[in-house]
Amino acid sequence: MKHLLRYFLLLTVLTFCADTACGQQIFKDLHEVQRKETIFGIARDNGLTVQELINANPEMNAPGYELKKGAVIKIPFPAGQAPKDPSAVTPQPSATATTTSASADVDMRQREIRVGVMLPLHNNNGDGKRMVEYYRGVLMACDSLRANGVSTDVRAWNVAEDSDIRETLQDPNAARCDVIIGPLYDKQVKPLGDFAKARGIRVLIPFSTKTTEVYDNGALFQVYQNGNTLNEAYVYRFYQQFKDCHPILIDCNDSTSTKGGFTSSLRRKLEQEGIIYSITNLRSSEEMFQKNFSTTQPNVVILNTSRSAELNVAFAKLNGLKMNNPNLQISMFGYPEWLQYTRTHLDNFYKFDVYVPSTYYMNPLSARTERLRLKYRWNFHQDMQSYPQKFAATGFDQAYFFIKGLHLYGKSFTGASAMVGYTPVQTPLHFERIGNGGMQNRAILLVHYTREQRIETINF
Repeated sequence: MKHLLRYFLLLTVLTFCADTACGQQIFKDLHEVQRKETIFGIARDNGLTVQELINANPEMNAPGYELKKGAVIKIPFPAGQAPKDPSAVTPQPSATATTTSASADVDMRQREIRVGVMLPLHNNNGDGKRMVEYYRGVLMACDSLRANGVSTDVRAWNVAEDSDIRETLQDPNAARCDVIIGPLYDKQVKPLGDFAKARGIRVLIPFSTKTTEVYDNGALFQVYQNGNTLNEAYVYRFYQQFKDCHPILIDCNDSTSTKGGFTSSLRRKLEQEGIIYSITNLRSSEEMFQKNFSTTQPNVVILNTSRSAELNVAFAKLNGLKMNNPNLQISMFGYPEWLQYTRTHLDNFYKFDVYVPSTYYMNPLSARTERLRLKYRWNFHQDMQSYPQKFAATGFDQAYFFIKGLHLYGKSFTGASAMVGYTPVQTPLHFERIGNGGMQNRAILLVHYTREQRIETINF
């Protein structure tokens, strides 16, 4: 089946799409101009006439225009090879319809998976730049799936924060989608969810949202887990990992800490399970500090803050304790923020057998990580942005998982991890139904810095 992947997003890096759907402007690729390249040479190398290239890049008509190294220009499809004009697609059912084009269409397991992306795809601010990178990851996932026999038809719309997503949904191509990835903003969730529910389209909400639409709308797949949900999950995984250890909770005297919810839930769980734990203070004397540690059980330390400064003091205290008591077994259970401190604290992470709970992690030493980085650089001529969460990797994992699931199971796909059998590069996914509503991701992982100076991830 012909692969119809279209790089719509990349257009938005260069132009303002405003409220116009970017999916209606179709280009084959983008090209970064190299030294000594000419308009004629670029056109020839891409099977184009010079006029076709200029038509796709109207700025070339400006008086005195010069093709400069580093400029990024659009590469159109050669005449006769362009995909079908989206505006020529037969109109789909209206917003009140209860059937979809897909319901009367070929089973999605026997054709390309139709993917829509409705995110702020622009270069105007941080949201847009992050979502540009995320979408590039989606495209890379589609390329990888194509190599494994899974075809995709991808259409993207620039849905900025001030956009009315209902106008975007008037594009007939929106109703043809099997899955729509988005939106980013809370106010856009309900209209998109209602639209998708009426047509049997799945919506993958990739990032945080404060809305509760997922509790009532079976079309929604929400990746984000709120703080209370995550605290419960982290506490349960702590218990599973350390139920035979002696827990020591250390008060770090941080009045700004937001970790009280976790430590309170953890104490309740320990008390319910009859596990005796100790509480000490970072300012306590060495003698009083030492008394809280068991000499017969492995110890696990939990701080009540995630800040680097207090973590540094805790490591100093624990190192002094270990010097005087080398046979003490000490592990630590941290917070997702600690993943940002590896450059400063990596040696101590290894030494104290640190476990960090998180909803994402990309191992910098992994061969898969390196391949993804190199592929991103090769495709887009730049590196991923320097955020702890790599948005291209997030887009890759989410798109690969969901598209492959739809390819294998069609409308029966529920997002359970065992259905796909995909090992994530960064972001694990495992969806469970929320009451009578949609699906919410329940996957978490523990990043373990072993005493053998290895980094392993434990997925749940």
